[in-house]
Formats: sequence, structure tokens, C-alpha cells
Amino acid sequence: MSHYFDTPEGPVREREFDETIWGRTHRFVTSNGVFSFDGLDLGTSVLLRSIDAPPAGTRVLDLGCGWGPITVALADAGVHVTAVDVNERALELCRRNAERAGVGERVQVVTPDAVDPEARFDELWSNPPIRIGKAALHELLLTWLPRLAPEGTAYLVVSKNLGADSLQKWLISQGYSCERRASAKGFRVLVVSWATDSPGA
Repeated sequence: MSHYFDTPEGPVREREFDETIWGRTHRFVTSNGVFSFDGLDLGTSVLLRSIDAPPAGTRVLDLGCGWGPITVALADAGVHVTAVDVNERALELCRRNAERAGVGERVQVVTPDAVDPEARFDELWSNPPIRIGKAALHELLLTWLPRLAPEGTAYLVVSKNLGADSLQKWLISQGYSCERRASAKGFRVLVVSWATDSPGA
């Protein structure tokens, strides 16, 4: 399995391609050693087709930003994005793609430990790394979902075959509201928010 969850070693092989998101075409550069370096992956594509861009000025966390398709699309819509990844090569690509799209001033590209612990976000967008294992995925979500503002919403896309339905049940058991917004191409789009009786609401 490709270890795109960590910064890769060895030579860099880059490629470029165009992707159209929300009616806007962007030129992206990717590289080996990052998730979906051949182009926009199916799960992220389903997420972006299922959810509209939030209003300009919204504060969004792109969790597991990779080379930045979600980050660039959101920033192009006027959104302020904090793009987070543990893969330094992915962060550099995300930063470059934001700059070449002319939206770098609305994007902060950082490792997880560099995010202000007091920062709260109106929305969280993620195609989470399911293959890191259930325990690690749960820890990841329990670390970042509490960063949502009281009226905040998270949008997650998860493969049905990799446990989307069980993840939805688990999130509800953790005190979150979690609804299925869309289902396409074998993926579920989950909408997560604070339950009305939860501490964050």
C-alpha cells in the first residue's frame, strides 16, 4: 500500500493536469508519494459534486488536504482555508497549487501541530484516511471535530465498502448529529454537526 500518510523519500516525479470544480477549471501539479497523484480521486469528486461552496469568508479546515483540490476550490470561492496534512510533500504541492490559482492569500497550509489550538472552524471538509485503521481514524476525528464552531458542520466522504455506515453510527454514539447527504459511486457523504445537547452546541 502506498504510504502517502507520511512524507515520502526518494526522487520526485511530478505531473500536471486540469480539473474543473464548481464550474471553474484549475491547473494542478501533483507528485508521486501523495494521495491520488494521477488526478482527482473518486471520493473527493463525489464530495465536491454533493456539497456547494460555503459563503465567502467562511472559515474552513481541509483535513488531509493532499495536493489541494478542496482547498483551491474553496479558496477560489472566497473561503478562508486552513489546509492540514502530515505529508510535507503534499503540503508543498497544496501551497503551490493555491499560489498558481491566485488564492494563496486565503490559504494557510500547515502540519496538524501548527494549527492554533484556539482556532474554531465554521466547516470541516475531508476525505479522511480510512486506511490508517479504525482506532487511528476515530482518534483523528475526535481530535478535529471538536474544533467546529457551535453552529459548525463537517462534510466527510467515505467509501461504503470501507465502513461509511458503521462510521456514521459511531459518530452518533459519540454525541454528534450525523446524516447522509448523498450516496454515489460507492461513497457516502456524511454531514456531521454538534448534537443539540452536546457540549459544543
